[in-house]
Amino acid sequence: MIGVCNSLLLICICLTACNKNFLENTDKAKLTDEVQWSSEGNADLFLNDIYSALPNYWNQPENLDNFTDDNDAGFYYTSYNWKQGIVSPASNDYTVWGGITGSGDLTNWTSTYTNIRKCNTFITEVRKNAGNFSEEWLNKRVDEARFIRAFFYSELWMHIGGLPIITTPADRRTMDSTLIYSARNTFEETVNFITTQLDSIAKGGHLAPKYNHGDADAGRPTLGATLALKGWVELYAASPAFNAAQPAAGNDPNKVAGYNNYDAQRWANAAATFKQFIDQYGNGKVYELFPDAAALWYEANEYNSEVVWDRQVVAVTMGSSFEQYGGPVWINGAYYTWGNYCPTQELVDQFNMSNGKPITDPTSGYDPQHPYLNREKRFYDWIVYDGAPYKMTWMDKPDTIFTRIDAVHPSKNQIDFGTDDVGNTGYYFKKRLNPLVRPGGGAVSGANFIYYRYAEVLFGYAEAQNEAVGPDATVYNAINQVRKRSGLPDLAPGLSKAAMQAAIYHERRVELCFENKRFYDIIRLKTANTVMNVDKHAMKISNTVPANNSGVWKYEVVPLNHPHVFTQKMYLNPVPQDVIDRNAKVVQNPGY
Repeated sequence: MIGVCNSLLLICICLTACNKNFLENTDKAKLTDEVQWSSEGNADLFLNDIYSALPNYWNQPENLDNFTDDNDAGFYYTSYNWKQGIVSPASNDYTVWGGITGSGDLTNWTSTYTNIRKCNTFITEVRKNAGNFSEEWLNKRVDEARFIRAFFYSELWMHIGGLPIITTPADRRTMDSTLIYSARNTFEETVNFITTQLDSIAKGGHLAPKYNHGDADAGRPTLGATLALKGWVELYAASPAFNAAQPAAGNDPNKVAGYNNYDAQRWANAAATFKQFIDQYGNGKVYELFPDAAALWYEANEYNSEVVWDRQVVAVTMGSSFEQYGGPVWINGAYYTWGNYCPTQELVDQFNMSNGKPITDPTSGYDPQHPYLNREKRFYDWIVYDGAPYKMTWMDKPDTIFTRIDAVHPSKNQIDFGTDDVGNTGYYFKKRLNPLVRPGGGAVSGANFIYYRYAEVLFGYAEAQNEAVGPDATVYNAINQVRKRSGLPDLAPGLSKAAMQAAIYHERRVELCFENKRFYDIIRLKTANTVMNVDKHAMKISNTVPANNSGVWKYEVVPLNHPHVFTQKMYLNPVPQDVIDRNAKVVQNPGY
């Protein structure tokens, strides 16, 4: 996942520059400690193994959007249990298939701490053996490992809250029980550790600001990624679910679920970090919005101007199977996908008209009986609706996707509200699908998974700055950049702080849909208890004279009648019970 390849030859280990297949088939068990840390090439083998543990969210049929009001997923996934309010610390099944551990496999405490301890070992050992490395290599690689460690911590922290902060390697032969078993640090201490580490990396300046396609080190952390992650952690922590006298998850005497107080400075801190990114690296200096949002994720556009932090993917050998799981189920009469990514009517209604007005505006021109006319560009780029033209590069001819109920000319994608793969909402999506890849061929896509992109930096700054000082010109500028790319007019001047806040939340939801972002937004903004406790909706399209279609096509928004339960404790996932059983110092989250 970084553009460096290592090979093991007999006793000698040679590090050679090549492409991003570098993690394949190296038997690191044959390396003794003395040999492991004897050279930069050998030490890189250890770090490369850590890179391989970065989550590849392409390769799972369940993602975080399944846990939100934007997507309607299958009944066999963990999200279906979660949407019934079923979540328990008792299970250690972190698969996506009907588990009860909470939001996907991101709560896997054991694997996360395995990766964190590997980072600790690398940092400790290369510093201990510093004489074997150049100063430039040592500084750079240590900061890479520190970044990855902060990233692993951040991923688990967003789901669990305060975590045990461990920065030394585990050695059960020499450590006593007081060092082996650590208590959870508070929410605040965890945030401070992550952000302090990232701030130190940013100030050190040992990493590159950005890597581009073809660079040998593409895929390694950058200074841009460092500030983006730091800003996001600060924004998440400053949000209403945690920056309050009582955290959203409930009464929290252990201070692991939030700060247990409100401080407006937390918003200002996030704004300052995002501003630092924009001033140093944004506005075209190093990063800027990629002109074509629809093609942002294409393999040919890897490391484009908008990509801040991603995970490298290699077709077939370390490939992506994302295309198997989503998009239209039937294409040109043949079965291709599992149909997992089905936008709800709630999400579809968020897309504006081409004039920039919401469909709820009486002057927008929206017609409920012709709902797909004159919508904004992102709608046509990302949503597959009834009557939508569909053509990917791999297809030998175009198709038109129909989800309507049509007895005269039935479509295999016709909505049936059943339990087969055909979606129940009347919509599919095509955002992030690799147009070169025929679905169903396995892990054949080589498109990288983007964790953070520049649009998120702009959104993060606009939100934090608006909360800290109000809707000043810089807030407008950040949001209008994203709107302009989508062909939308600038926001109206003179918005109140509350109106700007609503505009920012709306733009985030549309622009970042199906990128695993909506879940974190409804949690941190403390809206999950509102949006997840009501039924979601579909578009049912039928003819008023179904026998011969001589009537008119009627568009009806209908309830899905699928589970929609969200309880207070679900703002955080539980700490796995087996973790508490092994370590009595670890306290449980509120409500579990």
